[in-house]
Amino acid sequence: MTEIIEYESKLSPAATEFILHWGNLGSQWGVNRSVAQIHALLFVSDRALHAEEIADLLGLARSNVSNSIKELLGWRLIERVPLLGDRRDHFAAEKDIWEMVTRIAAGRKAREVDPAEAALKACVARAATDPDLSTGAKARLSEMLDFVTVMSRWHDEMLQVPKPALMRLIKLGAGVTKLINWRPGKGRNAG
Repeated sequence: MTEIIEYESKLSPAATEFILHWGNLGSQWGVNRSVAQIHALLFVSDRALHAEEIADLLGLARSNVSNSIKELLGWRLIERVPLLGDRRDHFAAEKDIWEMVTRIAAGRKAREVDPAEAALKACVARAATDPDLSTGAKARLSEMLDFVTVMSRWHDEMLQVPKPALMRLIKLGAGVTKLINWRPGKGRNAG
């Protein structure tokens, strides 16, 4: 008979609040609430948890937990952690904030931005030979493609910047405008 490891079935008030808020934020970002809550639970947990523990702690159906875990594994936000003497899969969340955000950004880009860029390329190519589409509409489609392409390239380049350097850049905030010699009031298209 497999020994069942005892665990606390209660969460601290702070952990509960974080899990609930993260779940709400997740649903605003287009992520299933249960997926976000499981991610939050594993993020604040000091040890790997198995699916039954997760289901019990969050009051979720085991099937919901299983599907949510698959999604989190797909995003690479959690990983399986083997424990000696226990045949069940245990899971732990990525604890490094930078790594977590990088993985989320890369996943969203692959699922949203890359397909949008491909679709826009096809639309711009089609628009070029469409005599019924106005010159203005063709220009707007090209501008949209240019914008998405530049942002996509910028994202990929930012992933190559070392984290300490990127943090310094982020902390510069509006001070970065001094680097490009931009001043408020020069107009929208200044610089």
